[in-house]
Amino acid sequence: MGREVLASQPFSMLIGAELHALAQGQCELHVPVTDKIRQQYGFVHGGVVSYAADNALTYAGGTALRLPVVTSEFKINYLRPAVGERLIARAHAVHTSKSQAVCRCDVFILKNGEEKLCAVAQGTIAALPPGTASA
Repeated sequence: MGREVLASQPFSMLIGAELHALAQGQCELHVPVTDKIRQQYGFVHGGVVSYAADNALTYAGGTALRLPVVTSEFKINYLRPAVGERLIARAHAVHTSKSQAVCRCDVFILKNGEEKLCAVAQGTIAALPPGTASA
């Protein structure tokens, strides 16, 4: 199911995002680094780092709630420039209720076989009202 959701997102397909692992309340999303997602200094664009965190948070929250969800808010801290071959976003649900999940995500850059933390994010993932997901 998770891969079908990713495949239905044109931006995810454009940047080559891959759902590496998905379990209840947990997600690992990968984005291969190409020239198309770098900014003028050669770093992965902050918007792509943010995308990876947001999508991983939403997957973690959605699998924790077991409902269709959207991100209601999130915050990201960029810790270092993302320079390497692959972004890896690992998210997990920290707390869930009936209608929302608070999730945390660490975003790493893989370079020469070594992962370095480049961003941390936290977000609130909200359940969609019944019938909204098909609209």
